[in-house]
Amino acid sequence: MSKFTGAVLVAGLAVSALAGGTAYAQDAAAGKKVFMRCVACHAVQPGAGVKMGPNLAGVVGRKSGSAPGFKYSAAMQKANLKWDEATLDKWLTKPTALVPGTSMAFAGLPNPAERANVIAYLKKPVP
Repeated sequence: MSKFTGAVLVAGLAVSALAGGTAYAQDAAAGKKVFMRCVACHAVQPGAGVKMGPNLAGVVGRKSGSAPGFKYSAAMQKANLKWDEATLDKWLTKPTALVPGTSMAFAGLPNPAERANVIAYLKKPVP
C-alpha cells in the first residue's frame, strides 16, 4: 500500500455521510475558516450570548428554534427540526429551502466539502 493510499484510508475514518449519500472528510480547522463568514451574526462559544443570530454552541443535536435568548422567526419556531448532520447540511445548502420564511439572511454554501467542514467545526469548535 502506498503512503497516499494509507492516508486516504486514514482520512476515511473521519468521513461522515451527509445528505445525498455523498461522503466528505470533515476538517474542523478548515470549517473554522469557512465559519469566519458567519461570525458577524453567530457565536460558537458557550455563554457568549446572541448576536444578530443565535449562539451556535452545542447546536449539533439541538432542537431548532431553542437557543436561549434569541427571538426566532415564526417559521423557525414551527420548523420542529433536530440539528443533526444531515439537517445542518440541508440548512447550510440553502436555509430558505429547508425553512421557508426563516429570517436567516444567508444564501447558503454550495460547496459540499465546505458544509462538511463547517458541521465538523460546529460539532467541536477548535481554537
